[in-house]
Amino acid sequence: MYDLKPPKFENSAVVQRFMDVDYEFSPAFTLMTANLGPGESLKVEPGAMVAQSRGVDMKTGMGGGGGIGGFLKSMAKSAFGGESFFVNTYTAGGSGGWVSLAPSAPGDIKEFDLAPGEEFFMQGGAFMACTPSVDTDTKFQGAKALFSREGAFFLRAYTPRGVEGKVFYTSYGAIKEIDVSPGDPVVVDNGHVVAFTSGLTYNGSKVGGMGSAILGGEGIVLEFNGSGKVYIQTRNMESLATRLMPFMPTARSN
Repeated sequence: MYDLKPPKFENSAVVQRFMDVDYEFSPAFTLMTANLGPGESLKVEPGAMVAQSRGVDMKTGMGGGGGIGGFLKSMAKSAFGGESFFVNTYTAGGSGGWVSLAPSAPGDIKEFDLAPGEEFFMQGGAFMACTPSVDTDTKFQGAKALFSREGAFFLRAYTPRGVEGKVFYTSYGAIKEIDVSPGDPVVVDNGHVVAFTSGLTYNGSKVGGMGSAILGGEGIVLEFNGSGKVYIQTRNMESLATRLMPFMPTARSN
């Protein structure tokens, strides 16, 4: 027999616990461990697995599901949504097991409970895992987002079979939750948007016009209206890349 729970890392502490999931090292270097019951499954973005127990089976399939429809959805998510064409499904055997996951960038991991008929929208690259009842596809941000440096599509998570589901999403930096209510909109730089709930609408625009966007270094911002929540990240990957650009080696002509 083997221990179904993963060993704790030295000096670590479980800071949160939701159902059968443990979170460690939040919010800078969060590690998520899903404790799976017998036969329980979790769909995971390729490359996110850190460690797992014996007796957990992994199978790879198209992220959009089977058939031509699944192929087209997988292609759209890969080309426009910043996600992988394939997804790995981890299933525990008769004795249960566990699988630990982490994002590629330093940051946090959060979970969102999807009610039947509810939708959850994520910026490209934010999706990490979900329960088998959840499907994902892409949603166009709008024509103005074509000029955004962060991408023109959101990833939409939903439960097509009218059941509950759970989505796990990641960030670069810590995640902050902001409530949006009618008459009290919230404006967020597109590069800091991680996710938002259904019930919100958004409009994209440039901060201060085109001149300010060029000279001020700001890109597209999104104004969220309605009733719901928007989740933002404290760091911006594109800004980091810009800061590092002067230190990158350049080709020299002979």
